[in-house]
Amino acid sequence: MSRRTILVAVAWPYASGSRHLGHLAGAYLPADIYARYQRSAGNDVLMVSGSDVHGTPITVRADEEGVTPQEIVDRYHGEFLDHWEKLGFSWDLFTSTGTENHHAVTRDMFMRLYENGYIDKRITSQMFDPSVERFLPDRYVEGTCPHCDYTDARGDQCDNCGRTLDPVDLIDPRSKLTGATPEQRETEHFFLRLSAFAERLREWLESREGWRKHVLNFSLGWLDEGLHDRAITRDIDWGVEIPIDDLGPGKRIYVWFDAVIGYLSASKEWATRQGDPDAWRAWWEDPNAESVYFIGKDNVPFHTIIWPSILMGYGGLNLPTDVPANNFVTFRGSQASASRGVGITIGEALETYEPDALRYAIAAILPESADVDLTEDELGRRINEELVATWGNLVNRVVAMTHRYFGGTVPEPGELDSEDESLLAAIDAALVEAAGHFDAVRLRQALTTAMAAAQEANTYLSSREPWKTAKTDPERTGTTLFVALQAIGAVNSALAPYLPFTSGSVRDMLGVSDTSWGRPQVSPGTALGEAVPLFQKVE
Repeated sequence: MSRRTILVAVAWPYASGSRHLGHLAGAYLPADIYARYQRSAGNDVLMVSGSDVHGTPITVRADEEGVTPQEIVDRYHGEFLDHWEKLGFSWDLFTSTGTENHHAVTRDMFMRLYENGYIDKRITSQMFDPSVERFLPDRYVEGTCPHCDYTDARGDQCDNCGRTLDPVDLIDPRSKLTGATPEQRETEHFFLRLSAFAERLREWLESREGWRKHVLNFSLGWLDEGLHDRAITRDIDWGVEIPIDDLGPGKRIYVWFDAVIGYLSASKEWATRQGDPDAWRAWWEDPNAESVYFIGKDNVPFHTIIWPSILMGYGGLNLPTDVPANNFVTFRGSQASASRGVGITIGEALETYEPDALRYAIAAILPESADVDLTEDELGRRINEELVATWGNLVNRVVAMTHRYFGGTVPEPGELDSEDESLLAAIDAALVEAAGHFDAVRLRQALTTAMAAAQEANTYLSSREPWKTAKTDPERTGTTLFVALQAIGAVNSALAPYLPFTSGSVRDMLGVSDTSWGRPQVSPGTALGEAVPLFQKVE
């Protein structure tokens, strides 16, 4: 197959608080697993994201703590970088929306859309807190959701039903600043004419093949309800400056417009850092390039409606190839929420679990087709019963037996019989099957396939009993261990996207350096590394 060019675009976390395991399972870990696989398959991958520093959750938190928004941003952006490093994430660039590069790209996008007639200026109503004489951005207003009656809905979105909202839609609205009932007042803002893209969006969405049903149904449902033009500026002093000085002071481009532009601005920043400012074009302008957006399902309309509209309005840039949004992770039945403190934070989890063990346990329950409830008991069970018992034990005992019976050197095999050939054929078939799952972003199924292959190798060992044949048939023992080592090399290749740290340890034990997708050759005569435990059992 020809080499593919793939943009892995990952949701931008608000730098307003610690991210939890729901975020890890929803967008960040799947993106890294997918990118690692595609690189091992020989494709050109660009994986970008960054901290969203303009979201109103940041200014809300700054107001609550009595500090500047920048202090909040610096605290949590640094935390994100630390966690990504500990988890072994393979970013090409993790930046922020606070860079001058991002501001410049956002202003350019705004001006092109304005010049093309897709942005206009209108007088609109916005919530105003009379007690502090201040207009309230969306997240400064809370109230009851008009769709599901959830009483703590935010002005931009309901966490309970996932619907996007406008503050004026809320029932019994209240100011998050003072608790007062806000009133509607007229103010002037720029609007993105989303309604102008309805027909093109429908045609594009209906042509998508292989998309997850909940993503496509949700997106088409938005179109069925009718697209409404949306204000893209707000009465705030924290955000990207508006390139047209028509509205007067105290207004900025609003976060939902500038955040999605981050995928493009990060690509351009990466290219500049590489010393080739035009390198980003291979991922954005080549019609054969692919772009896969990793997000949670609450962000679906921003990536299947709003961002594609912006790209259409700008012209000449690729639309998303796939938006494999994951569903939610709940914790003991409650939806994870950073703002409400529900769920286990990534930092807390990293204090308890080894990075690869955490990656494995989360990958094994990825909410790809439905919401998933997560408990610490389930994390521990996955690690102990699957990762340690099935995979770690397989590697350790085969390498240890090779040291015991053959001085740590890969034995020369005798003629392979049908059982030997059957195992290797099954392992090779598992690699083909897993590759198909990876390309379709069925990462949970790819992991299941890899672990089933590991179990096949365990079954083979139990059948061959090399610890018994070592006393009576050294040649048979050598052949068994040789075949088992080949199988371990292949399974390690399939697990490497999930286990970046320990897969390197396995390669060291096998004496191979090849990191490409497939079954590496563990050649006879190769000196093996020492057998060391890959994982610790979780108590």
